[in-house]
Amino acid sequence: MTQAQVTAAVGRLDGLVGNAMRRTGVPGVAVGVVYRGKVVYEKGFGVREVGKSDKVDPETVFQLASLSKPLSSTVVSGAVGRGVVGWDDRIVDHDPGFALKNPYVTRNVTVADLFSHRSGLPDHAGDLLEDLGYQRDYILRHLRLEPLAPFRASYAYTNYGFTEAGVAVAAAARTNWPQLAAETLFKPLGMDHSSYRRADYDKAVDKASAHVEADGRWKPSTTENADSQAPAGGASSSVDDLTRWMRLQLDNGAFEGQRPVGPAALDRTRIPHSVAMDPLAPAGEPGFYGLGWNVRYDERGRLRLNHSGAFDLGAATEVTLLPGERLGIVVLTNGQPIGVPEAVAAAFFDIAQNGRQTVDWPAFYRKVVQAAAHTGISPTNYAEPPANAAPAKADDVYTGTYANAYYGPLTVTRDHSGGLSMTLGPRRMTFPLQHYTGDTFSYRTQGENAVGLSGVTFHTRSGHATSVTVEHLDAKGLGTFHR
Repeated sequence: MTQAQVTAAVGRLDGLVGNAMRRTGVPGVAVGVVYRGKVVYEKGFGVREVGKSDKVDPETVFQLASLSKPLSSTVVSGAVGRGVVGWDDRIVDHDPGFALKNPYVTRNVTVADLFSHRSGLPDHAGDLLEDLGYQRDYILRHLRLEPLAPFRASYAYTNYGFTEAGVAVAAAARTNWPQLAAETLFKPLGMDHSSYRRADYDKAVDKASAHVEADGRWKPSTTENADSQAPAGGASSSVDDLTRWMRLQLDNGAFEGQRPVGPAALDRTRIPHSVAMDPLAPAGEPGFYGLGWNVRYDERGRLRLNHSGAFDLGAATEVTLLPGERLGIVVLTNGQPIGVPEAVAAAFFDIAQNGRQTVDWPAFYRKVVQAAAHTGISPTNYAEPPANAAPAKADDVYTGTYANAYYGPLTVTRDHSGGLSMTLGPRRMTFPLQHYTGDTFSYRTQGENAVGLSGVTFHTRSGHATSVTVEHLDAKGLGTFHR
Protein backbone atom coordinates (compact mmCIF):
# COMPACT_ATOMS: atom_id res chain seq x y z
CA MET A 1 0.00 0.00 0.00
CA THR A 2 1.09 3.54 -0.63
CA GLN A 3 0.98 6.41 1.82
CA ALA A 4 -1.74 7.95 -0.33
CA GLN A 5 -3.92 4.85 -0.10
CA VAL A 6 -3.68 4.73 3.69
CA THR A 7 -4.26 8.47 4.01
CA ALA A 8 -7.39 8.20 1.87
CA ALA A 9 -8.73 5.36 4.01
CA VAL A 10 -8.02 7.29 7.21
CA GLY A 11 -9.95 10.22 5.76
CA ARG A 12 -12.99 8.00 5.39
CA LEU A 13 -13.02 6.73 8.98
CA ASP A 14 -15.29 9.42 10.41
CA GLY A 15 -17.90 8.49 7.84
CA LEU A 16 -17.45 4.75 8.34
CA VAL A 17 -17.96 5.01 12.08
CA GLY A 18 -20.85 7.44 11.74
CA ASN A 19 -22.59 5.14 9.27
CA ALA A 20 -22.13 2.09 11.51
CA MET A 21 -23.50 3.98 14.51
CA ARG A 22 -26.53 5.25 12.59
CA ARG A 23 -27.36 1.77 11.30
CA THR A 24 -26.98 0.04 14.64
CA GLY A 25 -27.46 2.68 17.32
CA VAL A 26 -24.41 1.46 19.24
CA PRO A 27 -23.81 4.20 21.85
CA GLY A 28 -20.04 4.73 21.76
CA VAL A 29 -17.02 3.92 19.58
CA ALA A 30 -13.31 4.72 19.76
CA VAL A 31 -10.85 4.10 16.91
CA GLY A 32 -7.08 4.27 16.55
CA VAL A 33 -4.82 3.72 13.53
CA VAL A 34 -1.06 3.21 13.48
CA TYR A 35 1.01 3.43 10.29
CA ARG A 36 4.77 3.24 9.87
CA GLY A 37 5.47 3.85 13.55
CA LYS A 38 3.09 6.78 14.00
CA VAL A 39 -0.42 7.22 15.31
CA VAL A 40 -2.27 8.68 12.34
CA TYR A 41 -5.80 8.59 13.79
CA GLU A 42 -7.32 8.60 17.28
CA LYS A 43 -10.91 9.58 17.87
CA GLY A 44 -13.94 8.89 20.02
CA PHE A 45 -17.58 8.95 18.92
CA GLY A 46 -20.87 8.94 20.77
CA VAL A 47 -21.43 8.68 24.50
CA ARG A 48 -19.96 6.63 27.32
CA GLU A 49 -23.43 5.80 28.64
CA VAL A 50 -26.91 6.17 27.18
CA GLY A 51 -28.84 8.92 28.93
CA LYS A 52 -25.73 10.84 29.94
CA SER A 53 -23.81 13.54 28.10
CA ASP A 54 -20.20 12.37 28.69
CA LYS A 55 -18.55 11.82 25.32
CA VAL A 56 -16.20 9.01 24.27
CA ASP A 57 -12.63 10.21 23.64
CA PRO A 58 -9.30 8.46 22.91
CA GLU A 59 -8.64 8.13 26.67
CA THR A 60 -12.00 6.50 27.46
CA VAL A 61 -11.44 3.09 29.07
CA PHE A 62 -13.32 0.15 27.54
CA GLN A 63 -13.54 -3.47 28.57
CA LEU A 64 -11.58 -5.43 25.96
CA ALA A 65 -13.02 -8.94 26.42
CA SER A 66 -10.97 -11.34 24.25
CA LEU A 67 -8.86 -8.59 22.75
CA SER A 68 -7.09 -9.30 26.05
CA LYS A 69 -5.56 -12.39 24.42
CA PRO A 70 -3.12 -10.73 21.98
CA LEU A 71 -2.18 -8.30 24.75
CA SER A 72 -1.44 -11.33 26.94
CA SER A 73 0.66 -13.03 24.28
CA THR A 74 2.72 -9.82 24.12
CA VAL A 75 3.21 -9.96 27.89
CA VAL A 76 4.38 -13.58 27.71
CA SER A 77 6.65 -12.71 24.78
CA GLY A 78 8.29 -10.15 27.06
CA ALA A 79 8.79 -12.79 29.76
CA VAL A 80 10.14 -15.23 27.18
CA GLY A 81 12.58 -12.65 25.86
CA ARG A 82 13.94 -12.12 29.39
CA GLY A 83 14.41 -15.85 29.90
CA VAL A 84 11.78 -16.03 32.66
CA VAL A 85 9.84 -18.72 30.81
CA GLY A 86 9.74 -20.43 27.42
CA TRP A 87 6.84 -20.86 25.07
CA ASP A 88 7.52 -24.60 25.16
CA ASP A 89 7.71 -24.84 28.96
CA ARG A 90 5.40 -27.46 30.40
CA ILE A 91 2.59 -26.07 32.55
CA VAL A 92 3.22 -28.55 35.39
CA ASP A 93 6.77 -27.24 35.76
CA HIS A 94 5.33 -23.93 36.95
CA ASP A 95 1.98 -25.12 38.37
CA PRO A 96 2.51 -28.64 39.77
CA GLY A 97 -1.14 -28.92 40.83
CA PHE A 98 -2.47 -28.54 37.29
CA ALA A 99 -4.07 -31.58 35.67
CA LEU A 100 -6.21 -32.54 32.71
CA LYS A 101 -8.15 -35.77 32.23
CA ASN A 102 -5.38 -37.55 30.30
CA PRO A 103 -2.14 -38.02 32.31
CA TYR A 104 0.01 -37.80 29.19
CA VAL A 105 -1.51 -34.43 28.27
CA THR A 106 -1.10 -33.26 31.86
CA ARG A 107 2.62 -34.05 31.76
CA ASN A 108 3.25 -32.52 28.34
CA VAL A 109 0.90 -29.60 27.67
CA THR A 110 2.84 -26.35 27.25
CA VAL A 111 2.29 -22.62 27.43
CA ALA A 112 2.12 -22.54 23.61
CA ASP A 113 -0.43 -25.37 23.54
CA LEU A 114 -2.82 -23.48 25.80
CA PHE A 115 -2.23 -20.11 24.10
CA SER A 116 -3.14 -21.72 20.74
CA HIS A 117 -6.18 -23.67 22.03
CA ARG A 118 -4.80 -27.08 20.99
CA SER A 119 -4.72 -28.85 24.37
CA GLY A 120 -7.86 -30.88 23.59
CA LEU A 121 -10.02 -29.04 26.11
CA PRO A 122 -13.53 -28.48 24.73
CA ASP A 123 -14.83 -25.17 23.47
CA HIS A 124 -15.15 -22.56 26.26
CA ALA A 125 -14.34 -25.10 28.97
CA GLY A 126 -14.99 -23.62 32.41
CA ASP A 127 -17.03 -20.62 31.27
CA LEU A 128 -20.30 -21.98 32.69
CA LEU A 129 -18.64 -22.41 36.09
CA GLU A 130 -17.83 -18.70 35.99
CA ASP A 131 -21.47 -17.91 35.18
CA LEU A 132 -22.46 -19.80 38.33
CA GLY A 133 -20.11 -17.70 40.45
CA TYR A 134 -17.10 -20.00 40.82
CA GLN A 135 -13.71 -18.30 41.00
CA ARG A 136 -10.49 -18.94 39.08
CA ASP A 137 -8.83 -21.53 41.32
CA TYR A 138 -11.94 -23.73 41.48
CA ILE A 139 -12.43 -23.50 37.70
CA LEU A 140 -8.81 -24.29 36.82
CA ARG A 141 -8.71 -27.27 39.20
CA HIS A 142 -11.90 -28.68 37.71
CA LEU A 143 -10.64 -28.59 34.11
CA ARG A 144 -9.32 -32.08 34.90
CA LEU A 145 -12.89 -33.39 34.61
CA GLU A 146 -13.44 -32.02 31.10
CA PRO A 147 -13.42 -34.53 28.21
CA LEU A 148 -10.45 -34.11 25.88
CA ALA A 149 -10.20 -34.16 22.09
CA PRO A 150 -6.92 -35.36 20.51
CA PHE A 151 -3.94 -33.45 21.91
CA ARG A 152 -2.31 -30.99 19.46
CA ALA A 153 -4.56 -32.32 16.69
CA SER A 154 -7.70 -30.33 17.40
CA TYR A 155 -8.67 -26.72 18.07
CA ALA A 156 -11.26 -25.44 20.54
CA TYR A 157 -11.37 -21.87 21.84
CA THR A 158 -10.89 -22.10 25.60
CA ASN A 159 -10.69 -19.08 27.90
CA TYR A 160 -9.68 -21.00 31.01
CA GLY A 161 -7.03 -23.08 29.26
CA PHE A 162 -5.54 -19.81 28.05
CA THR A 163 -5.84 -18.40 31.59
CA GLU A 164 -4.05 -21.39 33.11
CA ALA A 165 -1.06 -20.70 30.87
CA GLY A 166 -1.00 -17.04 31.95
CA VAL A 167 -1.19 -18.04 35.61
CA ALA A 168 1.68 -20.49 35.13
CA VAL A 169 3.84 -17.84 33.45
CA ALA A 170 3.14 -15.41 36.29
CA ALA A 171 4.11 -18.11 38.78
CA ALA A 172 7.41 -18.59 36.93
CA ALA A 173 7.99 -14.84 37.29
CA ARG A 174 7.07 -15.06 41.01
CA THR A 175 4.19 -12.61 40.69
CA ASN A 176 0.53 -12.51 39.68
CA TRP A 177 -0.85 -11.93 36.20
CA PRO A 178 -2.04 -8.28 36.56
CA GLN A 179 1.32 -7.30 38.04
CA LEU A 180 3.30 -9.19 35.38
CA ALA A 181 1.35 -7.37 32.64
CA ALA A 182 1.90 -4.01 34.30
CA GLU A 183 5.65 -4.49 34.75
CA THR A 184 6.27 -6.12 31.37
CA LEU A 185 4.06 -4.07 29.07
CA PHE A 186 1.88 -1.34 30.53
CA LYS A 187 4.52 0.61 32.47
CA PRO A 188 7.32 0.44 29.86
CA LEU A 189 4.92 1.72 27.17
CA GLY A 190 3.21 4.34 29.36
CA MET A 191 -0.16 2.58 29.04
CA ASP A 192 -1.56 4.36 32.08
CA HIS A 193 -5.20 3.48 31.40
CA SER A 194 -4.66 -0.28 31.03
CA SER A 195 -5.17 -3.04 33.57
CA TYR A 196 -6.13 -6.68 34.02
CA ARG A 197 -8.07 -5.84 37.21
CA ARG A 198 -11.81 -5.16 37.03
CA ALA A 199 -11.49 -2.83 40.03
CA ASP A 200 -9.30 -0.48 37.95
CA TYR A 201 -11.92 -0.32 35.22
CA ASP A 202 -14.69 0.25 37.78
CA LYS A 203 -12.91 3.19 39.41
CA ALA A 204 -11.90 4.89 36.13
CA VAL A 205 -13.64 8.26 35.74
CA ASP A 206 -13.50 8.28 31.93
CA LYS A 207 -14.91 4.82 31.14
CA ALA A 208 -17.47 3.40 28.73
CA SER A 209 -20.37 1.57 30.35
CA ALA A 210 -21.58 -1.71 28.88
CA HIS A 211 -24.86 -1.74 26.90
CA VAL A 212 -27.25 -4.33 25.50
CA GLU A 213 -29.88 -3.96 22.81
CA ALA A 214 -33.48 -4.84 23.67
CA ASP A 215 -36.57 -4.17 21.57
CA GLY A 216 -34.58 -1.91 19.27
CA ARG A 217 -33.21 0.28 22.08
CA TRP A 218 -29.85 0.33 23.84
CA LYS A 219 -29.75 0.29 27.64
CA PRO A 220 -26.89 0.24 30.17
CA SER A 221 -25.84 -3.21 31.34
CA THR A 222 -23.31 -4.78 33.67
CA THR A 223 -20.85 -7.38 32.44
CA GLU A 224 -19.58 -10.23 34.56
CA ASN A 225 -16.38 -9.56 36.51
CA ALA A 226 -13.76 -11.28 34.33
CA ASP A 227 -10.91 -11.26 36.89
CA SER A 228 -11.07 -15.07 37.05
CA GLN A 229 -10.07 -15.28 33.38
CA ALA A 230 -7.94 -12.13 33.34
CA PRO A 231 -5.32 -13.26 30.76
CA ALA A 232 -8.08 -14.40 28.40
CA GLY A 233 -10.67 -11.67 28.80
CA GLY A 234 -10.13 -9.41 31.79
CA ALA A 235 -8.23 -6.44 30.37
CA SER A 236 -9.49 -2.89 30.06
CA SER A 237 -7.77 -0.14 28.10
CA SER A 238 -8.21 2.91 25.90
CA VAL A 239 -7.43 3.69 22.27
CA ASP A 240 -4.55 6.00 23.19
CA ASP A 241 -2.95 3.14 25.16
CA LEU A 242 -3.62 0.47 22.56
CA THR A 243 -2.03 2.49 19.77
CA ARG A 244 1.18 2.37 21.84
CA TRP A 245 0.91 -1.40 21.98
CA MET A 246 0.20 -1.56 18.23
CA ARG A 247 3.32 0.50 17.55
CA LEU A 248 5.36 -2.04 19.53
CA GLN A 249 3.73 -4.92 17.64
CA LEU A 250 4.30 -3.35 14.22
CA ASP A 251 7.91 -2.46 15.09
CA ASN A 252 8.71 -6.04 16.21
CA GLY A 253 8.96 -5.32 19.93
CA ALA A 254 10.60 -1.90 19.78
CA PHE A 255 9.07 1.25 21.25
CA GLU A 256 10.60 4.73 21.30
CA GLY A 257 14.20 3.54 21.21
CA GLN A 258 13.71 0.70 23.69
CA ARG A 259 12.91 -2.97 23.13
CA PRO A 260 10.58 -4.15 25.90
CA VAL A 261 9.76 -7.35 23.98
CA GLY A 262 12.19 -9.56 22.11
CA PRO A 263 11.39 -9.97 18.38
CA ALA A 264 12.06 -13.74 18.33
CA ALA A 265 9.56 -14.39 21.13
CA LEU A 266 7.05 -12.10 19.42
CA ASP A 267 7.50 -13.87 16.09
CA ARG A 268 6.37 -17.16 17.67
CA THR A 269 2.96 -15.62 18.35
CA ARG A 270 2.40 -14.95 14.63
CA ILE A 271 3.07 -18.44 13.34
CA PRO A 272 0.08 -20.76 12.73
CA HIS A 273 -0.11 -23.27 15.58
CA SER A 274 -3.65 -24.55 15.00
CA VAL A 275 -5.94 -24.79 12.00
CA ALA A 276 -8.84 -22.63 13.15
CA MET A 277 -11.36 -21.09 10.83
CA ASP A 278 -12.29 -17.76 12.39
CA PRO A 279 -16.12 -17.60 12.38
CA LEU A 280 -15.90 -13.85 11.73
CA ALA A 281 -13.56 -14.16 8.72
CA PRO A 282 -14.91 -13.80 5.18
CA ALA A 283 -15.96 -17.17 3.79
CA GLY A 284 -13.24 -19.15 2.08
CA GLU A 285 -10.24 -17.48 3.71
CA PRO A 286 -7.93 -20.07 5.29
CA GLY A 287 -7.57 -19.46 8.99
CA PHE A 288 -5.22 -20.41 11.77
CA TYR A 289 -4.60 -19.52 15.38
CA GLY A 290 -1.17 -18.47 16.55
CA LEU A 291 -0.45 -17.57 20.17
CA GLY A 292 -3.24 -15.21 21.14
CA TRP A 293 -3.84 -14.16 17.52
CA ASN A 294 -6.05 -15.21 14.65
CA VAL A 295 -3.53 -15.68 11.84
CA ARG A 296 -4.62 -15.29 8.23
CA TYR A 297 -3.10 -14.52 4.85
CA ASP A 298 -5.00 -12.08 2.68
CA GLU A 299 -5.69 -12.24 -1.06
CA ARG A 300 -2.20 -10.81 -1.70
CA GLY A 301 -0.51 -13.34 0.55
CA ARG A 302 0.24 -10.88 3.34
CA LEU A 303 0.18 -11.91 7.00
CA ARG A 304 -2.88 -10.48 8.72
CA LEU A 305 -3.29 -10.69 12.51
CA ASN A 306 -6.55 -9.95 14.22
CA HIS A 307 -8.64 -10.64 17.29
CA SER A 308 -12.15 -9.70 18.31
CA GLY A 309 -13.44 -9.36 21.84
CA ALA A 310 -17.05 -9.91 22.86
CA PHE A 311 -19.02 -9.74 26.07
CA ASP A 312 -22.64 -10.59 25.28
CA LEU A 313 -23.60 -8.41 28.23
CA GLY A 314 -22.17 -5.29 26.64
CA ALA A 315 -18.76 -4.94 24.96
CA ALA A 316 -17.32 -5.57 21.49
CA THR A 317 -13.79 -4.85 20.28
CA GLU A 318 -11.47 -5.62 17.37
CA VAL A 319 -7.81 -5.19 16.42
CA THR A 320 -6.31 -5.97 13.01
CA LEU A 321 -2.63 -5.67 12.04
CA LEU A 322 -0.96 -5.95 8.66
CA PRO A 323 2.67 -6.27 9.83
CA GLY A 324 4.19 -6.17 6.37
CA GLU A 325 2.62 -2.77 5.77
CA ARG A 326 3.22 -1.64 9.40
CA LEU A 327 -0.47 -0.77 9.49
CA GLY A 328 -3.02 -1.52 12.19
CA ILE A 329 -6.44 -0.45 13.46
CA VAL A 330 -8.18 -0.93 16.80
CA VAL A 331 -11.92 -0.37 17.30
CA LEU A 332 -13.58 -0.37 20.73
CA THR A 333 -17.33 -0.20 21.39
CA ASN A 334 -19.54 -0.17 24.47
CA GLY A 335 -22.35 -2.29 23.00
CA GLN A 336 -22.99 -6.01 22.88
CA PRO A 337 -21.52 -7.83 19.84
CA ILE A 338 -23.37 -7.01 16.61
CA GLY A 339 -20.34 -6.73 14.30
CA VAL A 340 -19.61 -2.98 14.51
CA PRO A 341 -15.86 -3.12 15.32
CA GLU A 342 -15.23 -5.87 12.77
CA ALA A 343 -17.16 -3.95 10.09
CA VAL A 344 -15.25 -0.69 10.67
CA ALA A 345 -11.88 -2.47 10.55
CA ALA A 346 -12.77 -4.49 7.44
CA ALA A 347 -14.11 -1.41 5.63
CA PHE A 348 -10.96 0.56 6.48
CA PHE A 349 -8.65 -2.09 4.98
CA ASP A 350 -10.96 -2.61 2.01
CA ILE A 351 -10.85 1.10 1.17
CA ALA A 352 -7.08 1.30 1.72
CA GLN A 353 -6.49 -1.59 -0.66
CA ASN A 354 -9.28 -1.17 -3.21
CA GLY A 355 -10.31 2.47 -2.95
CA ARG A 356 -13.87 1.52 -1.97
CA GLN A 357 -15.92 -0.93 0.06
CA THR A 358 -16.36 -4.09 -1.99
CA VAL A 359 -18.74 -5.56 0.62
CA ASP A 360 -21.48 -4.04 2.79
CA TRP A 361 -19.43 -4.81 5.88
CA PRO A 362 -21.93 -3.74 8.59
CA ALA A 363 -24.61 -5.99 7.07
CA PHE A 364 -22.13 -8.83 6.56
CA TYR A 365 -20.83 -8.82 10.12
CA ARG A 366 -24.21 -8.31 11.74
CA LYS A 367 -25.41 -11.48 10.02
CA VAL A 368 -22.28 -13.43 10.99
CA VAL A 369 -22.38 -12.34 14.63
CA GLN A 370 -26.11 -13.07 14.92
CA ALA A 371 -25.54 -16.58 13.60
CA ALA A 372 -22.77 -17.17 16.16
CA ALA A 373 -25.01 -15.86 18.96
CA HIS A 374 -27.45 -18.76 18.48
CA THR A 375 -24.88 -21.33 19.57
CA GLY A 376 -26.13 -23.35 22.52
CA ILE A 377 -29.78 -22.35 22.28
CA SER A 378 -32.06 -25.28 23.04
CA PRO A 379 -33.89 -26.83 20.07
CA THR A 380 -36.95 -27.11 22.33
CA ASN A 381 -39.24 -24.10 22.71
CA TYR A 382 -39.93 -24.31 26.43
CA ALA A 383 -42.11 -21.20 26.30
CA GLU A 384 -44.85 -23.31 24.65
CA PRO A 385 -45.53 -26.62 26.45
CA PRO A 386 -47.07 -29.32 24.23
CA ALA A 387 -50.86 -29.43 24.05
CA ASN A 388 -50.86 -32.98 25.44
CA ALA A 389 -48.32 -32.25 28.21
CA ALA A 390 -48.10 -34.96 30.84
CA PRO A 391 -48.61 -33.77 34.42
CA ALA A 392 -45.73 -33.41 36.84
CA LYS A 393 -45.41 -35.70 39.83
CA ALA A 394 -45.77 -34.46 43.40
CA ASP A 395 -43.19 -31.85 44.43
CA ASP A 396 -41.55 -34.11 47.00
CA VAL A 397 -40.58 -36.52 44.22
CA TYR A 398 -38.15 -33.87 42.96
CA THR A 399 -37.10 -31.86 46.03
CA GLY A 400 -33.73 -32.56 47.64
CA THR A 401 -30.02 -32.13 46.97
CA TYR A 402 -28.14 -33.66 44.01
CA ALA A 403 -24.36 -33.93 43.69
CA ASN A 404 -22.05 -33.22 40.76
CA ALA A 405 -18.24 -33.35 40.89
CA TYR A 406 -17.88 -30.53 38.36
CA TYR A 407 -20.70 -28.09 39.09
CA GLY A 408 -21.11 -28.81 42.80
CA PRO A 409 -24.46 -29.42 44.50
CA LEU A 410 -27.88 -28.62 43.06
CA THR A 411 -30.78 -28.22 45.49
CA VAL A 412 -34.45 -28.33 44.50
CA THR A 413 -36.93 -26.73 46.90
CA ARG A 414 -40.48 -25.41 46.95
CA ASP A 415 -40.37 -21.64 46.56
CA HIS A 416 -42.58 -18.93 48.08
CA SER A 417 -44.90 -19.01 45.06
CA GLY A 418 -45.69 -22.67 45.58
CA GLY A 419 -43.59 -23.85 42.64
CA LEU A 420 -40.14 -25.44 42.46
CA SER A 421 -36.76 -23.71 42.29
CA MET A 422 -33.23 -25.01 41.89
CA THR A 423 -30.17 -23.50 43.55
CA LEU A 424 -26.65 -23.74 42.11
CA GLY A 425 -23.13 -22.42 42.68
CA PRO A 426 -21.21 -20.82 45.54
CA ARG A 427 -23.45 -17.74 45.50
CA ARG A 428 -26.51 -20.01 45.74
CA MET A 429 -28.06 -18.66 42.56
CA THR A 430 -31.75 -19.55 42.47
CA PHE A 431 -33.64 -20.42 39.29
CA PRO A 432 -37.44 -20.89 39.32
CA LEU A 433 -38.54 -24.02 37.46
CA GLN A 434 -41.50 -23.94 35.08
CA HIS A 435 -43.21 -27.21 34.25
CA TYR A 436 -42.99 -28.29 30.60
CA THR A 437 -44.18 -31.87 30.42
CA GLY A 438 -43.87 -34.94 32.63
CA ASP A 439 -40.61 -34.84 34.58
CA THR A 440 -39.19 -32.03 32.43
CA PHE A 441 -39.12 -28.40 33.54
CA SER A 442 -37.42 -25.28 32.19
CA TYR A 443 -35.46 -22.40 33.68
CA ARG A 444 -34.08 -19.11 32.40
CA THR A 445 -30.30 -19.18 32.07
CA GLN A 446 -28.23 -16.28 33.39
CA GLY A 447 -24.78 -14.80 32.87
CA GLU A 448 -22.45 -14.12 29.97
CA ASN A 449 -23.34 -17.44 28.32
CA ALA A 450 -27.11 -17.26 28.82
CA VAL A 451 -29.21 -18.85 26.06
CA GLY A 452 -32.76 -18.12 27.20
CA LEU A 453 -34.91 -21.02 28.41
CA SER A 454 -33.27 -24.41 28.83
CA GLY A 455 -34.46 -27.77 30.10
CA VAL A 456 -34.23 -29.54 33.46
CA THR A 457 -35.18 -33.22 33.31
CA PHE A 458 -35.58 -35.44 36.39
CA HIS A 459 -34.95 -39.17 36.13
CA THR A 460 -37.24 -41.12 38.44
CA ARG A 461 -37.36 -44.66 39.71
CA SER A 462 -39.99 -46.15 42.03
CA GLY A 463 -41.66 -42.75 42.40
CA HIS A 464 -38.48 -40.98 43.44
CA ALA A 465 -36.10 -38.76 41.44
CA THR A 466 -32.62 -40.29 41.50
CA SER A 467 -30.91 -37.75 39.27
CA VAL A 468 -31.51 -34.59 37.23
CA THR A 469 -29.95 -33.36 33.97
CA VAL A 470 -29.61 -29.63 33.33
CA GLU A 471 -29.56 -29.21 29.55
CA HIS A 472 -27.53 -25.98 29.40
CA LEU A 473 -24.81 -27.50 31.60
CA ASP A 474 -24.72 -30.82 29.72
CA ALA A 475 -23.15 -29.90 26.36
CA LYS A 476 -20.03 -31.89 27.31
CA GLY A 477 -21.84 -34.60 29.27
CA LEU A 478 -21.15 -33.06 32.68
CA GLY A 479 -24.64 -31.78 33.46
CA THR A 480 -26.24 -34.70 35.34
CA PHE A 481 -26.55 -34.39 39.13
CA HIS A 482 -27.20 -37.46 41.35
CA ARG A 483 -29.27 -37.47 44.50
